[in-house]
Amino acid sequence: MAAPRTARAIARAELTQQIKDEALRQLGDAGAGELSLRAISRELGMVSSALYRYFASRDELLTALIIDAYADLADALDAADATFSDPDHATPAATGTEPAAQAAQAERWATAAVTLRDWALAQPHRYSLLYGTPVPGYRAPMETTVPAERVMLAFFRPLEAVALAGDPAGDVADVGLNAELRAAGTLLGPHIGPARLAAGVAALAQVIGFVTLEIGGHFHGGFEPADALYAHAIEALTGSLGLVD
Repeated sequence: MAAPRTARAIARAELTQQIKDEALRQLGDAGAGELSLRAISRELGMVSSALYRYFASRDELLTALIIDAYADLADALDAADATFSDPDHATPAATGTEPAAQAAQAERWATAAVTLRDWALAQPHRYSLLYGTPVPGYRAPMETTVPAERVMLAFFRPLEAVALAGDPAGDVADVGLNAELRAAGTLLGPHIGPARLAAGVAALAQVIGFVTLEIGGHFHGGFEPADALYAHAIEALTGSLGLVD
């Protein structure tokens, strides 16, 4: 049994969250490049030296915000995927290699794509922190990779399910790329063949690219809202993954 939290620990956790909340407000107003610990301490009525006891630098605070954002997005994706991955709720057609089973995995992949876009449109400043323009002078540490992988896995679980059912797809022609894909597959889906894994990486890149363009205002005056265009793109991508004809 975990030891009860002390009043000091609770107070520290609450103030840490206040710092993060103020940082997120700054992100929404001015972007990550303008994030300032001094400005945060001023808004919270703290001396800057006190804030540095919580986050030693701007980069440390950025890392915490990135990890939180990846975790929040991954939680949303996992929740959306629950009806597909829970045997008590999955439809009988959700397994196997027959067309109905393939279609179920296509729907599962499409649900992840819709969930990612919905999350991004609801909090574009956090999405931009993950997939937008890199923050000058900031290099994300390795500790951000695990929560980032959780997001990616939501898009590869349907491909792994299809592969496990007996349709792994084949290799790609480039020998070097084939080896890279097999290495990546140890994380993303060890049973996914290199050809489908490559298609999965490309499809996820297109999803992120679409949403990034939309958040950046590049569809204004042409496709606004971009719901129908996004639905069309998702349908095409599930076809490129070999999940639908």
